[in-house]
Amino acid sequence: MREPRDGTKTDRTSKSTPSPASFPLILDIDDFKGDFSFDALFGNLVNELLPSFKVEAESDGADSLPNGHMRAPSSDASKFSQTASSPLFPDVEKLLSLFKDSCKELLELRKQIDGRLYNLKKDVSVQDSKHRKTLGELEKGVDGLFDSFARLDSRISSVGQTAAKIGDHLQSADAQRETASQTIELIKYLMEFNSSPGDLMELSPLFSDDSRVAEAASIAQKLRSFAEEDIGRHGITTAVGNATASRGLEVAVANLQDYCNELENRLLSRFDAASQKRELTTMAECAKILSQFNRGTSAMQHYVATRPMFIDVEVMNADTRLVLGDQAAQASPSNVTRGLSSLYKEITDTVRKEAATITAVFPSPSEVMSILVQRVLEQRITALLDKLLVKPSLVNLPSVEEGGLLLYLRMLAVAYEKTQELARDLRAVGCGDLDVEGLTESLFSSHKDEYHEYEQASLRQLYKVKIEELRAESQISDSSGTIGRSKGASVASSQQQISVTVVTEFVRWNEEAISRCNLFSSQPATLATNVKAVFTSLLDQVSQYIADGLERARDSLTEAANLRERFVLGTSVSRRVAAAAASAAEAAAAAGESSFRSFMVAVQRSGSSVAIIQQYFANSISRLLLPVDGAHAASCEEMATAMSSAEAAAYKGLQQCIETVMAEVERLLSAEQKATDYRSPDDGMAPDHRATTACARVVAYLSRVLESAFTALEGLNKQAFLSELGNRLHKVLLNHWQKYTFNPSGGLRLKRDITEYGEFVRSFNAPSVDEKFELLGIMANVFIVAPESLSTLFEGTPSIRKDAQRFIQLREDYKSAKLASKLSSLWA
Repeated sequence: MREPRDGTKTDRTSKSTPSPASFPLILDIDDFKGDFSFDALFGNLVNELLPSFKVEAESDGADSLPNGHMRAPSSDASKFSQTASSPLFPDVEKLLSLFKDSCKELLELRKQIDGRLYNLKKDVSVQDSKHRKTLGELEKGVDGLFDSFARLDSRISSVGQTAAKIGDHLQSADAQRETASQTIELIKYLMEFNSSPGDLMELSPLFSDDSRVAEAASIAQKLRSFAEEDIGRHGITTAVGNATASRGLEVAVANLQDYCNELENRLLSRFDAASQKRELTTMAECAKILSQFNRGTSAMQHYVATRPMFIDVEVMNADTRLVLGDQAAQASPSNVTRGLSSLYKEITDTVRKEAATITAVFPSPSEVMSILVQRVLEQRITALLDKLLVKPSLVNLPSVEEGGLLLYLRMLAVAYEKTQELARDLRAVGCGDLDVEGLTESLFSSHKDEYHEYEQASLRQLYKVKIEELRAESQISDSSGTIGRSKGASVASSQQQISVTVVTEFVRWNEEAISRCNLFSSQPATLATNVKAVFTSLLDQVSQYIADGLERARDSLTEAANLRERFVLGTSVSRRVAAAAASAAEAAAAAGESSFRSFMVAVQRSGSSVAIIQQYFANSISRLLLPVDGAHAASCEEMATAMSSAEAAAYKGLQQCIETVMAEVERLLSAEQKATDYRSPDDGMAPDHRATTACARVVAYLSRVLESAFTALEGLNKQAFLSELGNRLHKVLLNHWQKYTFNPSGGLRLKRDITEYGEFVRSFNAPSVDEKFELLGIMANVFIVAPESLSTLFEGTPSIRKDAQRFIQLREDYKSAKLASKLSSLWA
């Protein structure tokens, strides 16, 4: 920025040409370079002309507006008047002139800039043309260079292929040379072995140098293979020359076989010596060399066979003592379990240690481990199992005191389960390609083939022993409890009662047998077959036990019935005999009542036992039978068939129970019912409206004795039993009342008795029985109403006229009132 107007401007060099007016420059191009600010440019233009304004602007910067103007003061009236009288900017003319000159210089500067830009564009265009020309020439050069590289690469590839072919030919030639050299050596060695039969003394030092045993073994195996193949090729030829050649090679083969055997034995001896000293490096060297003889099979088998656990008899004896104890006959499954766990852990640890040695010594450790594990199972485990599992005879069963068949089965299960665990542990340690699980199964094949037969025989043996035990307990109880007990009371107690606990024990035996079926049966179909056979044994046991128990309970009912018949007397007996007979009849009645209760208890326990079997089948058996088509349905049918015999015994026994109850009802009615009960004298006294003594005794007896029936029976069985009992009671009462004559007051007592009987049988919940006793109440009215009202008594119930006619004949005035003729004419 230059100082204009005061005549003291500073000279400077400028590239721009002065305007024709030749006024000094105010602006310069440099003023617009860098960070241009219009405010700064404007300030530089006016600050020289307005120094006072600059000071005022700096002091009153807060009063300036954003556009550069000053705020006019508004509070001082005197200043306003002064401003109005004098101009605000006295140097405005200078500023206007300055601004006009600045605009002219700005236009001039713009022209200069435009000229420079034009010149620069021309220079850039020229340079761009030159650059494009240079780039085109470079592209042509690069394309030519690429073509040269492609030709060079093709040439290099061709030279490389030629070199590779030359290398292959050289390698092939070298291999042929090496093969020829080896062949010459082998032929030389073969001629040595072919010199004379059995002569190994003239061999090269190679075959006797212990430091070159590996090389000698390799060469001997090659010579042997070559000679054997040559013999095989010429074995079918009958020409003389070929035969002679074959005989010569046969000599070599024989000598080589002898040498290989001698070398193999020598290596095995060295291997044994190193094994005793635990020199693993020497053992590994020997094993590597021996692997050339039959793939090292002899070395592997030799190593396994020399393990102490296979050759030390004391090890075998220690196994037996550990598992069976000092006295094998007293071994228990729990002790055997602990013994097998300890022994199998020891065997696993031993095999694991051997595995470490085998891995460090043999080139093919998995094959050695396969031989080792197979030897463990076939020798050591088999020897132990032969002593542990002695299969008993199914003809002469071992006694229960000796454990019976159950002990054998439990031992078999323990041994099988633990041996399976051992097989899994050995598989984890490593056993090569050996099917250790299949081999383990084969150890028990002879036992598993007849397993289900032994299981069923064991269940039969347990059942037989249990029944004998219960029978003995019952006899002991009878002999100790009969003294001081009446004959009637001892009838029912002398019989062994069904026990749910015993049935639960049968189920527990079966559960244990099923668990063994699961253990021994790997295939679902085999498992289902065995389970079905074992469950059938349970059905036979429970069916037989329940049926026998019900039959015994029926026997007590039969014996009570025999007692009743024994004391039935005629009419013409003495008072003393009648009293004795009555006492005996009471005892027989007590025996009948006790037998009734016992049979109801037997029925209740039979139902509980059947429910236990059904629940056991649903929870444990049915799912195991599903894999075999029809097995589940067949077992359900067998279960129904097995319980049919028990159902038949229960049905017969319930019929006997009804007979027993009815017999006692008849006895009570005969003993307690008096003729005066229904024909009280007309003495002017008020009639007795209470139930008769016979009725009270019968109802009390029925309430007492049927209490056990209400508890024991359920569902349809209970309904059928009570309905039959109600019908029989109705029939007995009808027959009983036919023996008596009734007057009106007696008819009222009869009606009271019928009401008592009806209220009692209402607890049977049998509508047909309730209806019969309601009709009895209606028929009892025939004794109460006047003769002339009888015709209208049954107008609403014509179905009971026949029974009503029989009742009417029992009226005291039946003959005197000539009711027979009246009713016959009326009903006709």
